Amino acid sequence: MPSLKEIKGRIASVKSTRKITSAMKMVASSKLHHAQVAIQNMLPYEELLEHILKSFLAAEAEAQTIYDHERPVHRAALVVMTSNSSLCGGFNANTIKMMSHAVDEYDKTIGRDNVEIYPIGRKVYEKAKKMGLAVQGEFSALADKPNVQQCIEIAVELGTKFAEGEIDKVELIYHHFKSAGSQILTRKTFLPIDIQSELNADKERDLESVIATKESQEYLKKRGDRSQESGEKQAEVKPLNDNFIVEPDMNTVLSQLLPKLAHLSLYTALLDSNASEHAARMVAMQTATDNADELLRELNLQYNKGRQQAITNELLDIVGGSVNN
Repeated sequence: MPSLKEIKGRIASVKSTRKITSAMKMVASSKLHHAQVAIQNMLPYEELLEHILKSFLAAEAEAQTIYDHERPVHRAALVVMTSNSSLCGGFNANTIKMMSHAVDEYDKTIGRDNVEIYPIGRKVYEKAKKMGLAVQGEFSALADKPNVQQCIEIAVELGTKFAEGEIDKVELIYHHFKSAGSQILTRKTFLPIDIQSELNADKERDLESVIATKESQEYLKKRGDRSQESGEKQAEVKPLNDNFIVEPDMNTVLSQLLPKLAHLSLYTALLDSNASEHAARMVAMQTATDNADELLRELNLQYNKGRQQAITNELLDIVGGSVNN
């Protein structure tokens, strides 16, 4: 059994650790709120662009461009999003694991040498380098501070390679932010653009709460069920007008709208990943704080028992000595 001095030292150490985890939890909660605001500010533009494309494509069945045309895959690219730091649970490990699975799938068909990695986040950059993959640049700064212009530059580079035939498919691997307690690991096709998957994507988000509790999860689940029911009723899209006048021509209009949708898709994924990182870190630090509280209760109980036992032994020694005298 450890001595009272050792137990007291452990109590002090756990208290110090608890202060750190509690402070990190509050910092992550504050950053999560800012990330939620960023998503909320982006949503009106996303919804309007989606509405324009939905109405246009519903009316023009022959609307096609090079960016939504599928072709045999001979070379692929993966845009993988993680964080720059750790202490966020399985956030980074799960993303890297999905990236490894994707690379293994491509290895069976086109070979891993034909898979390019665009790493957003220091963790995935280091892992991709360690695995010997073809890393195209280093974008760790985007993981901490999402930037629209840099996202557009990456999307333009990918779009140019896709248009010139250097890449046949581009995929995104990231966490979709649903709520403070729910982040869904997602792997979706970025190019060629699948309009139907974009329009049917899960866009349900809780952008208010930064608390992850069982009650809030039950509330979000019920709310998600209701939104799904309403979504089923509105599944059929009715165009605003079935006789669009396209100026100057169909290809020019689509060549402007579809790249904007691609830019928005990449930026939305980055915002989702950023918010998911802070939410995962907040939950991890909350769990660590709760574990520290439980450990402190056990150590205090053990310390009090040990101190009581020491007092009892001293009293027995005193009583025994007085009886002998």
